[in-house]
Amino acid sequence: MMKIDRKIKKVWALFLVMVLALGFTACGSANSGDTSGTEETSDVEESTQGQSENSDDLPEKIGLGYWDSPNGELHTKERGALEEAFPEIEIQWLEFDSGPDILTAMESGSIDFATIGTPPTALGLANGYHFKIFYLHDIIGESEGLIVTEDSGIESLEDLKGKSIATLFGSTSHYSLLNALESAGIEESDLTLYDMTAQDIFAAWQRGDLDGAYIWESVKSQLINNGGTEIISSEQLAEQGSITAEAGIVSNDFYEKYPEIVEKYIEILDESVQLYRDEPDESAELMAYGLNLTEEETLVSMNEIIVKDQSEQLEYLGQDGVLAQVLKDTADFLYDQNELSEIIDISVYQDAILTELYE
Repeated sequence: MMKIDRKIKKVWALFLVMVLALGFTACGSANSGDTSGTEETSDVEESTQGQSENSDDLPEKIGLGYWDSPNGELHTKERGALEEAFPEIEIQWLEFDSGPDILTAMESGSIDFATIGTPPTALGLANGYHFKIFYLHDIIGESEGLIVTEDSGIESLEDLKGKSIATLFGSTSHYSLLNALESAGIEESDLTLYDMTAQDIFAAWQRGDLDGAYIWESVKSQLINNGGTEIISSEQLAEQGSITAEAGIVSNDFYEKYPEIVEKYIEILDESVQLYRDEPDESAELMAYGLNLTEEETLVSMNEIIVKDQSEQLEYLGQDGVLAQVLKDTADFLYDQNELSEIIDISVYQDAILTELYE
């Protein structure tokens, strides 16, 4: 029943995003805060409409987009901390498979908060999407990597030529894979790349359709448990300068209306990270169901990322924080890969970070 329930949840989340995205396109506006001229809105949009300009007012609902990453956000979700902090607000958790889908959902107004990787963050801001970065959940290390099958014959990056490799385009894994290929002097045309969600990768792996995949936890562990071998990890690539991370973002409209909720959410996330660090066994037990892993596998995946608490945010999100440069470097790489049509100034990323929350 667990897998069926999770699939149903994803289907409904995707259905909601598609409906809202269609409505968003029809109104001809790229601003999620501008709903003038429309007659129908989603339940989540209605939660931020008709509110008083008084910041003391609370929304009826808060929509949060998440995915199966073993960080403080998932810990917060599984222990019901937001629901406890805001009992008068309906908390909606919507599960997504990719950063681009999350960007679409936030731009259309169907979610207020989300966790997203650095490559889609860089792309979204470069293309004028309306959100701010309020938190850095984690630095991706061993939690993402290139896993190959036993019979693929792949023992190093150089062996990827002529092989079939899957990843999710526009994700942190895709970005890391492209950097890995570049470091080995391999052109994308030297192999066949497939754009697949994490669950589709696992299904294709079981069918024997792939030679390998660059993917994150929990599917990474599932591939290894099904005979896979890791060739390179995002931790190794980070040591070479290709840093990837997961950031917390909030829509411009929501932050303007409810800055106190954003500040409270940061406190809740910080509490989750402390519990994550101080009580790893209990945290693994809490998150195992959401990750579709055993408690032992969850502990392993927890140790493969570097979670950040509130005291460590200044280093990344402060006035001289390094995240803006990471996003700029990511955007420059994506420009070289023809994913962006122009060079993006670092000020675009600096302006999108809520540094005032950490002064």
